[in-house]
Amino acid sequence: MTSMRNVLVACLALAASAAFAQVPDGPEPQGQEVPVGQDTAPPAEPAAPVPACPAALPALYTPIAFMPGEQLEFDLDALGAQAGKMTMRVQRPEKGTLPVSIEAQTNTFFSKVRRVQGVGTSYLHPKTLRPSRYTEDATENEVRRKVDVAFGAKDRSVKVDFVMGQRAGHFNYTYDKDGLDVAGAIYLMRQLPMKEGLPLCFDVYGIRRLWRLNGTVVKRERVSLPVGQFDAWYLTGTAVRLDRPSQKREIHVWISDDARRLPLVAVGTIDLGAVRATLTAYSRPGEKEKRAQGKEELKW
Repeated sequence: MTSMRNVLVACLALAASAAFAQVPDGPEPQGQEVPVGQDTAPPAEPAAPVPACPAALPALYTPIAFMPGEQLEFDLDALGAQAGKMTMRVQRPEKGTLPVSIEAQTNTFFSKVRRVQGVGTSYLHPKTLRPSRYTEDATENEVRRKVDVAFGAKDRSVKVDFVMGQRAGHFNYTYDKDGLDVAGAIYLMRQLPMKEGLPLCFDVYGIRRLWRLNGTVVKRERVSLPVGQFDAWYLTGTAVRLDRPSQKREIHVWISDDARRLPLVAVGTIDLGAVRATLTAYSRPGEKEKRAQGKEELKW
């Protein structure tokens, strides 16, 4: 059961469905959950610190590729079987922010192992795409899980308040040069100035922890999906949990090389195999909805 829980966790920074699993890989360190308001952070694993990012993220590509009203739909596959659905939406501006949300739900088959349904929302600065706040509201096997995360740009703080069933807690983190969350990260990645060899490094909040993702824009290639064929940029990287560096997650992302900058495929690897999110439909203001037809295999 525990190993199957980790399947959804594997989507950490790439598909954001990990945000709804809320179950860290491996046993939790003791004494982490504390009354809300107590100033504390999880005890660190005795290990060499994760190296700092050598540089901040580059200036973003403009204009912004997405707008309020955009909706993207994905199939989630785990260990070779369909596990559920995921929907990404750009909401209307709210109090000077651009909210983006990602909703995930396991299907009937996978729910026999782990029932997950929830939504994560990132409140992004409309120009820099950095988050000021991130929230989650999810139910996992009838246990309600809520998280509210505040990002402080001046002191690079990440303040986490969470409630899991009858338990509540508070964590404080500090990010290095760029601090993102699992929902907003994929939107910011769409605006990177893509070129072969571009290095990427940033900290990302997910699963009540802070991770450091080091990656690279590898190359431009042709991708064929049931929803269409695309020229795309292939990005790959590894996310390392800052308080437990032994926990690492390899990730792979394909983003279309056109004005829409669509996230096409995201793959996360774990010891058991791969977890994949594949774009199956998209709708954007002023454009005709595009939806997958047939059962073609993913090719690139």
